[in-house]
Amino acid sequence: MRVLILSATTGGGHMRAANALKEYIKKQDSSAVVKISDTIEYVSPFLNKAVTGGYVYMVRNTPKMYGSIYKNADKSSTPINKTVELTTTSLRNKLLPLVYDFHPDIIITTHPFAAEIVTALKQNRIINLPIIDIVTDFAIHQAYISDGVDAYIVSSREMVDQIVERGVSRVHVYPYGIPIMQSFYEEIDREEAFASEGLDPSLPTILIMAGSFGVTDVLKIYHKIVKSPENFQVIVITGKNEKLYETFDNYLRKIAINNTIIELREAVKAENSAKAAAKVALKNPKNIKTKENTKQRTQRTVSKNLKPSKPTELLYYTDNVDKYMRMADLIVTKPGGLTVSEAIAVNLPMAIFKAIPGQEEQNAEFLVSKNMAVILEKKDSCTAVITDLLRNPEKLQSMKDSINSFSKGNSAANIYLLMLDLIKKYNKK
Repeated sequence: MRVLILSATTGGGHMRAANALKEYIKKQDSSAVVKISDTIEYVSPFLNKAVTGGYVYMVRNTPKMYGSIYKNADKSSTPINKTVELTTTSLRNKLLPLVYDFHPDIIITTHPFAAEIVTALKQNRIINLPIIDIVTDFAIHQAYISDGVDAYIVSSREMVDQIVERGVSRVHVYPYGIPIMQSFYEEIDREEAFASEGLDPSLPTILIMAGSFGVTDVLKIYHKIVKSPENFQVIVITGKNEKLYETFDNYLRKIAINNTIIELREAVKAENSAKAAAKVALKNPKNIKTKENTKQRTQRTVSKNLKPSKPTELLYYTDNVDKYMRMADLIVTKPGGLTVSEAIAVNLPMAIFKAIPGQEEQNAEFLVSKNMAVILEKKDSCTAVITDLLRNPEKLQSMKDSINSFSKGNSAANIYLLMLDLIKKYNKK
């Protein structure tokens, strides 16, 4: 079996879904040949640089503009869609060498642009192959819909209705969810995991997936979260963001040093006060309680002056995200389709921060409506939301129950069986 997976690097989720599916296919059939191609880069490196760079710039600097463009493109007939249609038509033949050279039995897409290009070839009868289109978010967008797709993979039953309303036959839509790595379906020894990280298994654990946030955003989130009076520990994963890791590492070091200096200063003050009080007490027995009273006042001063901090583990890029998700009681993250799917697989409640207008905003709305996530605002309510969840474990449990009831099982396994069925049908034709 030869499988061609067409994806793109605009956002990390499309490629992660592609790699997860490849991993599963190879585990089931070691003789299968699976190729993943960055479609936009293949047909036009210049266009890929413009699209990828433009996407990153807009979501970081002009998110509202990006959201407006995203919503505008979610219509069947707009100038944006016409431009995309002309672009895919002009570029479709550039994809032909890849298809002819690889000679696939089936083509799978994890990016809407890839789907539009390859279905343009099929619509013009240049190729005749089964095509599976995987939607990597929790709300449908017009860009994913193309004539020639044999199966749409969506994340929920609600999305089935959404895509059917746009003219797609229900028999072509499968609510299997987004494919993720198989490690997220495997249980771990939590006691062993906590011991290996030097963390306390009895403390609630908050995981911050920070790679998609700006440096300032991460520090603000962390600072507000640790203001909570509740006892808990934090794991921060920065991903391949070196600047973020170094900045956060320096920030944590400064907090540790400042706290140590404050403790030492207050300890010296307390000792000096105690000595002074002892001298006074010896001279005047009636003031014998002065020493103890001074010590109590000093302890209160130390508690008041110490900066907020919680046991924190800072990590750079890791291949063991599944392990840290299994250890956590709550994840603070942006609502990208893949991260959300991974959290759902391990039954982990989510606290959503700074969703980008467009697909992330729609993902967040869906998760909140299903009681699988809460929204963290920029203001001080962030601290209040975290404190409320930790003080009311029944709320976290309710979210876990909602996630458990929503879970669709192993997406890659279901897609694999669907692939075999479609290849068999096409071979009969």
